[in-house]
Amino acid sequence: MLRIEHLDKQYKTGDHALKDVNLEIPKGQVMALIGPSGAGKSTLIRCVNRLVEPSSGRIFLGDLELAHLGSSELRRARTRMGMIFQEYALVERLSVMENVLSGRLGYVGFWRSFFRKFPQSDIDEAFNLLQRVGLDHMADKRADELSGGQRQRVGICRALIQNPDLLLVDEPTASLDPKTSRQIMRLICELCEERQLAAIINIHDVLLAQMFARRIVGLQLGSIVYDGPPENLNAEVLTQIYGEEDWEATIEKVEEEDEELDTAALLNIAKVHPPS
Repeated sequence: MLRIEHLDKQYKTGDHALKDVNLEIPKGQVMALIGPSGAGKSTLIRCVNRLVEPSSGRIFLGDLELAHLGSSELRRARTRMGMIFQEYALVERLSVMENVLSGRLGYVGFWRSFFRKFPQSDIDEAFNLLQRVGLDHMADKRADELSGGQRQRVGICRALIQNPDLLLVDEPTASLDPKTSRQIMRLICELCEERQLAAIINIHDVLLAQMFARRIVGLQLGSIVYDGPPENLNAEVLTQIYGEEDWEATIEKVEEEDEELDTAALLNIAKVHPPS
């Protein structure tokens, strides 16, 4: 679905943010991108949707090469890439429904978008998405009345209503409490599985990455130093990505959290299918 070949980004300041990055993310896979601040995680996501222009390399979304598209072609390509932002990027004075429908602006004509007149099919889909994330009862609320977790759910709906092929997720849990962070990560992963979406999640929280993503890529100074399953993210690998630290405590915590998730899953199954 997404293929990145020999991607480099060097800023005018001389900072080399990405160095020969090669990645392939198939349909339906959720990949967590980890690494210290300044490693190039956000730059990588922004190079994919060309909010940042790559210095060299090639980026393919399916058969479409993104790196050299003109402005009108790029606008069309961006409708295939849903973006979920750390700071939500909602229009505070608009309602939840209007914020979700803003994800359809790339599909409706100028005057319809100007007057916020959307087809009934788009409105129905917005309601369906809000229901899926548990916010259908808040469709008419203004965005500035919502909690952080609710705002992030609206952002998820806005990205999904584009009917994208790829989700680009930039620090979705950075401003959220631990419980809400889990809920948001679980929701993103479930929706990607349901819709067979490829996703890149830039995330600082190693524990959350290991709990929910099936593939983890570690960046260090713009280069990939790890690409593999979460269970292989041992103390040696974490030291390579982040530097010296007592990583054994983190690994033990991950194992404890995995056991809790397994127990919770079994309890949920028991509720749905009680023993006879």
